[in-house]
Amino acid sequence: MLVGYNTNVPYKGKLYHVQTEDNGRKNPLVVTLLYIKGTILASKKTSYAHLVEDPDWKEKVRELMKEQHKAMMKELIRGAHTGDAAGIAEEVPAEPQVTAVPQAAAPAPAAPEEPQPEAAPDAKQQISKSLDDVLLDYIIRGGK
Repeated sequence: MLVGYNTNVPYKGKLYHVQTEDNGRKNPLVVTLLYIKGTILASKKTSYAHLVEDPDWKEKVRELMKEQHKAMMKELIRGAHTGDAAGIAEEVPAEPQVTAVPQAAAPAPAAPEEPQPEAAPDAKQQISKSLDDVLLDYIIRGGK
């Protein structure tokens, strides 16, 4: 069984939780759940039975887990599971906390935030990233 992913995503004043886990080689499924206040809003299950005999199965399953986790977060911020089809155009949520934790352990505390540079006097000079870009950068860097 591989280490899973847990992400808290603030969106439109509510805190959602995305959890992705591997059920192990004996039950080769990757399961991603989207929660709000302990209630499951959405789930996605993907079999990887075709990979269990592959010598690189762990790396391939890890990639499957990352992709499925990111896809659920993207669906959330597009409003797919909140009844908000307008998505993030109305409000840009804060950067989520992403941690990879063993299934039996609690999430590690978030690292201290780095100081942000002062805003440029002219707003047109500021460069901003979409939440998708921030999430993808964070996940690709492995939470660093």
